[in-house]
Amino acid sequence: MKLTFLGAAHEVTGSCFYLEACGKHILIDCGMEQGTDVYENEELPIPAADVEAVLLTHAHIDHSGNLPQLYANGFRGEIHATGATCGLCEIMLKDSTHIQLFESEWKNRKRKRNGEEPIIPSYTMEDTYNTIKLFVPHNYGERTKLFDGVEFRFVDVGHLLGSASIEVWITEDGVTKKIVFSGDIGNVNQPLIKDPSYIKEADYVVMESTYGDRNHDVRPDYVRELTEIIQTTFDRGGNVVIPSFAVGRTQVLLYYIRQIKAENLIKGYNNFKVYVDSPLANDATQIFNENMYGYFDKESMTLVRQGIKPMSFPGLRTSITSDDSKAINFDEEPKVIISASGMCEAGRIRHHLKHNLWRKESTILFVGYQANGTLGRAILEGATEVKLFGETVQVNAQIRKLSGVSGHADREGLLRWIKSYEKKPEKVFVVHGESDVVDLFTNTLRNELDLDADAPYSGAIFDLKNNVWAVEGKAIEVQTKSRQKKVLTVFERLLNAGRRLMVVIQHNEGGTNKDLAKFTSQIESLCDKWDR
Repeated sequence: MKLTFLGAAHEVTGSCFYLEACGKHILIDCGMEQGTDVYENEELPIPAADVEAVLLTHAHIDHSGNLPQLYANGFRGEIHATGATCGLCEIMLKDSTHIQLFESEWKNRKRKRNGEEPIIPSYTMEDTYNTIKLFVPHNYGERTKLFDGVEFRFVDVGHLLGSASIEVWITEDGVTKKIVFSGDIGNVNQPLIKDPSYIKEADYVVMESTYGDRNHDVRPDYVRELTEIIQTTFDRGGNVVIPSFAVGRTQVLLYYIRQIKAENLIKGYNNFKVYVDSPLANDATQIFNENMYGYFDKESMTLVRQGIKPMSFPGLRTSITSDDSKAINFDEEPKVIISASGMCEAGRIRHHLKHNLWRKESTILFVGYQANGTLGRAILEGATEVKLFGETVQVNAQIRKLSGVSGHADREGLLRWIKSYEKKPEKVFVVHGESDVVDLFTNTLRNELDLDADAPYSGAIFDLKNNVWAVEGKAIEVQTKSRQKKVLTVFERLLNAGRRLMVVIQHNEGGTNKDLAKFTSQIESLCDKWDR
């Protein structure tokens, strides 16, 4: 009964936790690191083929993005998530894979010109399609047996459509422990989705701390503030360009703009156009529309029952093809452009920034968290020029931030969530925050709530049964990755295939002599073919 911290340890992204329980190997989240990595993450200490199940808190790529890599390395277990998360992951993992493959292709063109070996992508689109087949949907509140001695339940945490905290019960040698993985705790009073549900008891809690060092600003009138930004920008003859996360944030923006249009709040531009230039965002909006019941909040369901689509309105334009996207910048009328990615690191938003950053008439409106090292963070913090597609672009546009729009709970919200426990947990593990924020929030839990709280580094192992650290993690700062590491990816996949073969052999223990003899013959034939 041990828990190993692999990702989002003193960092915001790359959530991944390895749980050993009842002889089984389970991952909670399998996220991709985004932005600048600060500390080295420990590798999964077992072959991917030995992982028997994944429990997924929600669909965001920093929690789900390495699932195709896990599959490529040999994982063939089930991935358990809410129904909405399963739907969102189907589109988000495909999109993420497309970006990875595109970036590899772009880098390889440069490497070829320099006479260097090409980078081999560590997983393919086929791996992603096969990963999606492993998803198993669940409803909120269903307590499910995962293995003998291991049960779990998803609880609505109000961060994203389908997002959940996960309760896990483990019974080993007559001892039962309950551990809760908070996932990303949602902000209250968000449109469309419900407020976080609160859990009353647990022995151990793994808790996020993204905004553990501050409270959001006093909740603004989002409709009024967004109206003012659009009106003043249009009056200057510019565009409002919004780098937005395709899943969650885009749908919230559409909800607000629908209200602005319904109340005719923009004067002189009654039929202004709103472009959603992101195939992923458009697909995600469809997933939202298909998962209203059981996920939408009361206000949104009231609109639905009145025959009103909460995220649709006259003037809404969806851009699918690259030609659709290019055409937007030939439309000279003032308009709103919502495009991904939300941190400006990839995708179509970079083209819209190239066409609008230099224009003093336009506004770049940020509506979500910008990680350290991202282009969005640089622009928001006052960069006077940026590089886009090899060109230097001056930053002349107005840079605005829609205050308080966050899918994450702030410090007050995080404390409200942990205070809901009627009995103090034996220990709280603080994760998913920038390093100084994690430490600060851990001290807050210790000093203000008298909780036994720690902020582990990657590689730390905790013995849940005996309530002691088995291994202390270390703060190992990231060094420049060598190119040779990437060139060897194909051989690494071969090694992983060999490890998976060993797992399959072990799973066949007790099979019939006839089947085992046939399997042995096939392996020996393969070895004879490739033995050099």
